[in-house]
Amino acid sequence: MIDDEKFIRGEVPMTKQETRILTLAKARIKSDSVVVDVGAGTGSISVEAALLAPNGKIFAVERKAEAVELIKRNVEKFSVGNVEIICAEAPDGLENLPELDAAIIGGSGGKLEKILDILCEKLKISGRIVLNAITIQTAAAGLAYFRAHDIKYDAFQVQITRLKKIRAHDMNQVLNPVWIITGEK
Repeated sequence: MIDDEKFIRGEVPMTKQETRILTLAKARIKSDSVVVDVGAGTGSISVEAALLAPNGKIFAVERKAEAVELIKRNVEKFSVGNVEIICAEAPDGLENLPELDAAIIGGSGGKLEKILDILCEKLKISGRIVLNAITIQTAAAGLAYFRAHDIKYDAFQVQITRLKKIRAHDMNQVLNPVWIITGEK
């Protein structure tokens, strides 16, 4: 896994390394997987997924121009040629995707249900959707969707605390808690 500081960031939010590890593990990406990363931000998940699936294809969907530029720069920096960037506000940009092995949602712009409708159609049998939710409303909406559509799911919240050196001491540096909700078709 790539250290956070190795990614080009700018002012765009990025999924932190510990959360990326758990997210990618839940996605069960294989060497030939086809994956979409919705709300790709800096592209940290897209890049890591591309490294896990060198014979596969990763689609990074992002609406913000600054973030799209960062994804391009990170894709180039880490030499992953199997990432296709789609500059669109999901659910736009999802309808032309091929059949998917996994879908990762890091941002939904308030359109989670419409995004999930399309992704569930595109997902192969036994394919997985991994939703990272930083708000309780997004987590609740994801759980409600999976229940309403009889999709097998699991969920957990992760709270990462790192140590930060302050002179001769170490202080807790708390990162935002994240709900990781995984649904399987």
